Amino acid sequence: MTDVRALQQLAIDIAREAGELARLRRSEGVRIAATKSAVADIVTEADREVERLIRNRLAEARPGDGFLGEESGAERGIGDLTWVVDPIDGTVNYAYGIPSYAVSIAAVAGEPDPATWLALVGVVFNPVTGELFHAARGEGAWLGEERLAVNAEPSAAGALLATGFGYDPATHVGDLARVARVMPLARDLRRAGAASLDFAFVAAGRLDGYFERGLHPWDHAAGALLVTEAGGMVGGAGIGDTPNRDLTVASGPGLFAALSAAAKGH
Repeated sequence: MTDVRALQQLAIDIAREAGELARLRRSEGVRIAATKSAVADIVTEADREVERLIRNRLAEARPGDGFLGEESGAERGIGDLTWVVDPIDGTVNYAYGIPSYAVSIAAVAGEPDPATWLALVGVVFNPVTGELFHAARGEGAWLGEERLAVNAEPSAAGALLATGFGYDPATHVGDLARVARVMPLARDLRRAGAASLDFAFVAAGRLDGYFERGLHPWDHAAGALLVTEAGGMVGGAGIGDTPNRDLTVASGPGLFAALSAAAKGH
């Protein structure tokens, strides 16, 4: 039987170490290593260094596990468990010195595919604020020692929502159209630039909901578990769907159906 508490503690310890490395490298000055899907989609030298640290620490502690990382790709393990890692979520924020970025580490069981995996542990750490959000399946979601709960219903003034936009200019028209459909539900909209923190803020009740197209598995693996363990719902294009590249939606139960329908265009 998997000891989710032990896995969670391992992820917490590694996330703290990795976050401190990211913060140190940011103070020394950021070097852009490459671009990825588009000119605006960058990877820094720190992204790669932080992911190497995380991967090495996990290999030392659990050498048989698989690994799926944003910068170094996937490696199957000999067992059923895979670590899904975004070493610096919010790389553009990081490069610009905006203090909204995080280390995101999740442990999942089964095939390393969001459509079928079972999330066991999720940790999201912002090295600038020192806030560490963590969850283990069946153990709730927490910010430090404070148990988290989503907002069950948005206020009468409307929902405070968050979203993001892809780096490919060809997708922006569709993204803006989605925002226009969702805005009748909203009191206001936030675009902070780090998906893992958007999920964490939904879990903490700082946001009522979050929606975005184009997320990768490492963008939502940890954050989605935070939301569900805090009593919320996470899905794709509709109720019951899993997060995917087409659409990811997270919110409290009272908003989820309406937010999903508006984001999808129903």
